[in-house]
Parts: sequence; C-alpha cells; structure tokens
Amino acid sequence: MDELEVEVFGGFRAKFRVDELLVVRNEAWSWSVRPGQVTLGSGILSLNRYAACFSEVTAAEMAALAGIVGSLERALRLAFDYQAINYLMLMMVDHHVHFHVIPRYAGARRFAGLDWADRGWPAQPVLAEVQHAEQAALPALLRQELQAALSAATGAAAG
Repeated sequence: MDELEVEVFGGFRAKFRVDELLVVRNEAWSWSVRPGQVTLGSGILSLNRYAACFSEVTAAEMAALAGIVGSLERALRLAFDYQAINYLMLMMVDHHVHFHVIPRYAGARRFAGLDWADRGWPAQPVLAEVQHAEQAALPALLRQELQAALSAATGAAAG
C-alpha cells in the first residue's frame, strides 16, 4: 500500500472503530457494530485489506463474503428478529470497500431499556438519523449482544 492508501484504510478503521466494535471476522472480512445506529443492530461489513473499488475484491474474498453474511444474518435474526436487511455500499466519503448493514423492522423494538424505530420502513432507511447517539455505552452493548447471538446461532447450527 502506498502512503495515501495506508491513510485512507487506517482512517476508515478508526472512524468506524472496526477493531473495538468487532463482532466477527474471517480471512477477508470484518463485521463490526456501526458506531451510529440507524436502526437497531446496524453494522459495518468491511474488507480486511485496502481496496478502493469492489472490482478489486478477489474470488476468494467474495467466497468469504458469503460465509460472513450468513453468520451476521443468523445473529441479527436471533438477536433482533429483523424483517429485511439493506446492504449499502456507498463509498462516497470513505473510499474503501465496505457495506453499511442496516437491519429493517416493520415494528418497534426494545433493547437496553431503549425504544427503537425504523422510521424509513418500508422505504429507504433514514441514514441521517442516528438513534440514541447520547448513549456512549450502546455500541459495546450491541457488540456483546450480537456476539452472544452469533455464538448461539453457531452452536445451534453445529448441534
């Protein structure tokens, strides 16, 4: 990686607190809690190496994407019972291959003593609206909840 790529990749990982809020990673991808929750359980699914364009993702990395997507969908279903998931690859500000993973809900949810709504349902998610941003501990709580759900889902699949 050249100096600019190192800066972009490092800046992306720091902005989204990928290591701190990591739920699970495989050889190619990391799934972490999104610091700003658009809907309950919003996450970031990012390539573990720098790539500026989706066309730079290798066949092996694409195969690994399928595996981690299955894991995150099972964990989110178990934890919060979503109705749909939006995978948004925007990359307008953060020029690194990643998806914003936005679970979608037809009805309200409650987590950590807080009420959650999907104000965009059934249309586009309201990306500019971050729910419960004043709750600094919330991303870590979500990480714990999703890791527990992932463990339970993995255990159920193995058993």
